[in-house]
Amino acid sequence: MNAPAALKIVAFENPLEALSKLLTNELAQTEIEISSHMVSAVGLIPDVAHHLVDAGGKRLRPLLTLAAAKICGNVTPAAIKLSAAVEFIHSATLLHDDVVDGSGLRRGQRTANLIWGDKASVLVGDFLFARAFNMMVATGSLRILDILAATSSTIAEGEVLQLASTSRGDSGRETYYKIISAKTAALFAAAAQSGAICAGANEELAAAFYQYGHQLGMAFQLSDDALDYGGLTQELGKRVGDDFREGKPTLPMIVAIERASDTEYSFWQMVLARKHEDEDLQTAMQYVRNCGAIEATLKEATERANSAKMALNKVADSDIKRCLIELADFVVNRVS
Repeated sequence: MNAPAALKIVAFENPLEALSKLLTNELAQTEIEISSHMVSAVGLIPDVAHHLVDAGGKRLRPLLTLAAAKICGNVTPAAIKLSAAVEFIHSATLLHDDVVDGSGLRRGQRTANLIWGDKASVLVGDFLFARAFNMMVATGSLRILDILAATSSTIAEGEVLQLASTSRGDSGRETYYKIISAKTAALFAAAAQSGAICAGANEELAAAFYQYGHQLGMAFQLSDDALDYGGLTQELGKRVGDDFREGKPTLPMIVAIERASDTEYSFWQMVLARKHEDEDLQTAMQYVRNCGAIEATLKEATERANSAKMALNKVADSDIKRCLIELADFVVNRVS
């Protein structure tokens, strides 16, 4: 069976780069903060940490923190520490994810667990979590510490829920939304909300940034899940079809099951009940594409992006706000 053609997604002019330029000085200070907190007398720790953190990550979550702080007041030294802490939480979860999923490719290069082993990846992930909390405490805000501590717990719960749902073949929408809300959207929301709070935003403004971050994170993950069935490996920085191989019922699969013929439904029940083989992937991709599941997933991502933009209605106009609005469209239409 021939592999289906890769989904062609039109890329917008990159608002992420525009946002980075508007926050050049603040982002540079964040990078210094990140590098300084990866230092350790145990040489393996900075080796593993730098391998991931320096591998071309877009710093999307720290940028949300910095952007919210800039809009709501000033980017203080506390906000810089906070943005670095957010990146460390994200990096720690990636190290742990790659071990749980058995991944071999991340950001276009070999994963840390493939190079140094699972034990080193887990322990360095723990180190980054600890460093993140060091920086959160240094902000001097118990409320921000509470927000990010709760978010870290939520992310872990999302990981366990995904593991449990995968093992029992749970392909329901409700479980899927809970997983991506916890694993992805929670940190987007906390990054934006805590940045606003750090700059002295009132409750209404902080809530607006929380809502923006949450909906942006949901749109981001929905788009990512669509790309896993319709993108290209060189665009994604990871292998296409990894979600399928790992038995994760993401929305494209869920929609395909909902729309399946009897023959197709039997196939999905078969692959959900056992380890997925590479030859099954081509059949899965064909069924997903033929029933319009990718388009349905991207449609929902667009709706989430629109909700993110609406959340900023009460935020004063500025170049940074315009970048955040364009960013919501970009995460849906990106190619990687």
